[in-house]
Amino acid sequence: MNAHMPPEPAQENAYWPAHTRLLLDSYRHWTNRALLSGDATARTLYYAPFAVLSHDTAPDPCFTYANLVAQAMFEMPWSEIVGLPSRYSAETPVQAERARLLERVAAQGYIDDYSGVRIARSGKRFLIQQATVWNLVDSQGKRLGQAACFMADV
Repeated sequence: MNAHMPPEPAQENAYWPAHTRLLLDSYRHWTNRALLSGDATARTLYYAPFAVLSHDTAPDPCFTYANLVAQAMFEMPWSEIVGLPSRYSAETPVQAERARLLERVAAQGYIDDYSGVRIARSGKRFLIQQATVWNLVDSQGKRLGQAACFMADV
């Protein structure tokens, strides 16, 4: 495991409550909706029945979070997906389209109408539809990355 990679969310680290709060609060900030219904916890998000991923603000953004559904869709465990440049979630021919999508999110705050093909580690392609992608912002409005949630036709 990469020394700089955070440990996988688990009971021992309370499933990353600070990052979960950032994901949930930023989602509500942009969409005026709750990402999870009821009493949302970090464990609930990690085991949610849809994919949730986030990446940082590096020039070549790297994944900082992937719940279990996202790990399964991309066929990568936490130790492989977290830290991976997020551009690798799309095949090379559609990476320019993906970059335009992320620029649109950066400018607007969020979108909730994205569909596109993604690629799993095995090379299997899958379609994500009606994905919501949003900027992660702290309480002072500083941008800390972007996140996405979606279902996939696999």
